[in-house]
Amino acid sequence: MVRSDAQQNRERILEVARELFAGDGSTSMNQVAQRAGVGAGTLYRHFATREALVLAVYEAEVDRVVGTVPQLLEEHPPLEALRAWTADLVEVMRRKHGLGDALGQAAREAASERAYGPVVAAIASMLDAGAADGSIRADADAGDFLQLTAGMWRAPGGADDRSGRMLALVLDGLRGPARTAPPARAQEADA
Repeated sequence: MVRSDAQQNRERILEVARELFAGDGSTSMNQVAQRAGVGAGTLYRHFATREALVLAVYEAEVDRVVGTVPQLLEEHPPLEALRAWTADLVEVMRRKHGLGDALGQAAREAASERAYGPVVAAIASMLDAGAADGSIRADADAGDFLQLTAGMWRAPGGADDRSGRMLALVLDGLRGPARTAPPARAQEADA
């Protein structure tokens, strides 16, 4: 059983590392320890290497994003929940790709493999909710959606960010039959 102070230290280290790595992918372990207010020994007890820390930050972010699905579905229609969730996932994936230099090829592949199942399950739950209410096509596949949206986190951010337009195109293709009818023309309404 992990002591509460050890768990608090771990959480603080992860939070600080997430913030620091987002700003500068070359942040050192010593900088993380100093900013988290822990000794180097405490940091290395939790994360033996910088790569282990980077992976843990990424995995915690994936867990956080996956964990938002129930609340999003409670607060929004399924298609809007999927839109908000995907935008959040895009930011997480951009940060992961920004840390690519800190991870070896094997670690990047392992992180992707560990995240794939939970991410696809999260997408599937939103697609299923949309299929149930008719807002999303019943034949929509979570793996297909993930693959289609993969280009979004590779698109440049900032003023040239095209990910929102790309997501809109993908979501338009997901709309269920009841939602895809074109709007009635004004002249037809007058007839």
